[in-house]
Amino acid sequence: MRRKLAPYLLALPAWAWLAMFFVVPLAGMASLSLTSGNVITGFSQTFNIGNYLTAIDTYGEQIARSLFYGLSATLICIAIGYPAAYWIAFKGGRHKSTYLLLLLLPFFVSFVLRTISWKFTLSDNGIVLGTLKQIGVLPADFGVLNTAPAVILGLAYNFLPFMVLPIYAVLERMDHGVVEAAHDLYASRVQAFVRVVLPISLPGVFAGGLMTFIPTTADYVNASVLGGTGNTMIGSIIQTQYLVNNAYPIASAITFVLMGVLLLGIFSYARALGTERVMEVQAK
Repeated sequence: MRRKLAPYLLALPAWAWLAMFFVVPLAGMASLSLTSGNVITGFSQTFNIGNYLTAIDTYGEQIARSLFYGLSATLICIAIGYPAAYWIAFKGGRHKSTYLLLLLLPFFVSFVLRTISWKFTLSDNGIVLGTLKQIGVLPADFGVLNTAPAVILGLAYNFLPFMVLPIYAVLERMDHGVVEAAHDLYASRVQAFVRVVLPISLPGVFAGGLMTFIPTTADYVNASVLGGTGNTMIGSIIQTQYLVNNAYPIASAITFVLMGVLLLGIFSYARALGTERVMEVQAK
């Protein structure tokens, strides 16, 4: 009996932790999203589904914008992160740890400070744009700050390691002999990559996509620092409703609407990528 119960007892602290700080707050927020009232008169449970309709009708544009920004940043992270992970795994040699340290080095600095530094980099007279304007490459009135590209670039910059590390972890465990076997069977480098390396790395791409898309969609720091009033993301709306307006029911409803949209996107992503195939490749 003790042997059978041992795994469950070992997992009990983790379950208790998740229940206390995830399940209970989530259930409380779900109940709060159906209430009516305000902080002065108090909130009463009325099962007010209208909060969700208000959230969708009023903030649908911000939700769509957040999804677009998150998806764009995720695609940029894949385009940049996959080659980086591939190069470190296959060409890094004995310096792999050094390259990974350089990749993670910005994480030793606060998230807000990294975003502010990106703001200085993209400023109209900053080290990049200012120099290009001085040498005549860009016009004097050219600017990037307070635009959608600035927010997307900031998101991609801040969350790039979340894409690189899962892909690298899969490629690092990969048997490089299978690539040599593909070449022995007269496969070109492109064919070996498409038919051997890419399918094996799909679990890393899948994990990296989730770890990047979810936080970038709900992020509010980059939109606040790098974007203007026309680039507000849904995370900023939720923060304002919770902490400034004290409109807890609407804020909770917006949160669950965003969560539902994200879950729908994740399931669609998993279906398109083929999770059964991903798990099969990972098992092999």
